[in-house]
Amino acid sequence: MRAVHIVAPGQLEIVEVPAPVPGPNQALLRPRLIALCGSDVRVCYYAPREDYPWAIGRNGHEIIARIEAINGDPRGLRVGDLVLALVPGEAGMAEAFTTDLDNLLPLPPGPPLEHLLMAQQLGTVIYACKRLPNLIGKDAVVIGQGSAGLFFDALLRRLGLERVIALDNRDARLEAARRFGASHVVHTEREDALAAVSAVTSGALADLVVEAAGEPETINLAPHLVKPYGWICSFGVPRGPHVFPFDYYTLFRKRCHWFSSDGTVGEPGRASIRQALGMIARGETDVSGLVTHRFPFERVREAYELARTRDDGAIKIVVEIAE
Repeated sequence: MRAVHIVAPGQLEIVEVPAPVPGPNQALLRPRLIALCGSDVRVCYYAPREDYPWAIGRNGHEIIARIEAINGDPRGLRVGDLVLALVPGEAGMAEAFTTDLDNLLPLPPGPPLEHLLMAQQLGTVIYACKRLPNLIGKDAVVIGQGSAGLFFDALLRRLGLERVIALDNRDARLEAARRFGASHVVHTEREDALAAVSAVTSGALADLVVEAAGEPETINLAPHLVKPYGWICSFGVPRGPHVFPFDYYTLFRKRCHWFSSDGTVGEPGRASIRQALGMIARGETDVSGLVTHRFPFERVREAYELARTRDDGAIKIVVEIAE
């Protein structure tokens, strides 16, 4: 089978390797659709040099796949079923991979496959929102309007926030933010973010800031936008080095609550991702238009590069593997 091998920063190869064999209580999967996210960009371009080369198949973890073989109690699953497949270790960017049977989530009928594929990302946002306090009637800023930021816009409005202020430096993403529920949008290359948020909130700043871009400068921006005793959720995977200058003094003086969100796949019962599948299937979250670009497996390098640059109106990029 063919698989991706990231051997150095920005250097990706397609290699031929033997197909894996499922161990006890595992399944062999053949991907159909693989979506890219911020953590994939970090692995391909921005991880510490000592991390390269990565394991073959990494990085791919937002996947709809067909079950090719089952080794163990099938738990209602059958060979040939299409599932949302979770991949601990994120080594699913290949024509086949194995994962535990607990990581296979049946797909509800109805929506297109690329819509159901969005449930993995939506699930990570639901998982983060479970840690928030009661913010009904409050104000939030969401920095970064990729798929995660857009889902935060939608869920925060659903949770009763009065205003959700979306920040990004791409017009297409800010247009999508309005559709996903943002009450205000700020183009950060045309407006000063702090001045804009201060104007919207009459100087009070935000009760919650979600950092969903992962750039060192946006991570540093978050403490400036939150009001004293507010909340900051660090969601974006840092795209730059592991260690970079941080304005700790501003964070310290705000006396705010600050948490990061990670580990959704390890949640018992994969509850947040299952909830996301249900929300998409019932039409409670409209994910149409999120997938802006599709690439065949042979052009996976182009897919990663577009995910890095965010050009051409890119929001969510999907790699397709023909059956």
